[in-house]
Amino acid sequence: MSELSASGERLLEVATDVFYAEGIRATGVDTIVKRAGVSKPTLYAQFGSKEELVAAVLDRRRRARQQALSRFLAESAETGEQRLLAVFDWLAEGHGRSGFRGCPFTNAAVELPDAEHPARAVISDYKNWLRDTLAWLAADAGLTDPEGLGFDLLLLIDGANARVVVADDRTAIRRARGAAARLVFCARVLGPEA
Repeated sequence: MSELSASGERLLEVATDVFYAEGIRATGVDTIVKRAGVSKPTLYAQFGSKEELVAAVLDRRRRARQQALSRFLAESAETGEQRLLAVFDWLAEGHGRSGFRGCPFTNAAVELPDAEHPARAVISDYKNWLRDTLAWLAADAGLTDPEGLGFDLLLLIDGANARVVVADDRTAIRRARGAAARLVFCARVLGPEA
């Protein structure tokens, strides 16, 4: 996507907030342009379609989250297994914020079942990056089967996010951290048979 105008940036900011708070499918283009204070032609000139706007919103979120977690890990005094589990602590900060409605990528995937939707590639990129980051941290900690552990830990994270959506359970990520600690212990002590 080329550089956005001030109106394009405003559309992206408004769409980010509204899609997350009210839902992608429930929010029409008319709502976005009205709240952004721009015209429909401006939206289409900047993004081409609502689908591309959704993809741009998620791509911006993806880049911001990747940068934030990378910065958090770089600044962390934790090492090895502690660093891996600290990812859950970082996520818990978001789970505790007012207005948190679960993972924006998972929520979008539920709303956008068409595998050809341009946002689906962004969702996959983010989830794969998070899984790979968890696997890299597991390998860095010297744990057995880091790839498998990365998948398992992502399942815990996705499950905690689902609990927020289903039951507004803001403590699920803390329980997921406890389960992650047990998986990490098994990966260290029992090896690949765990």
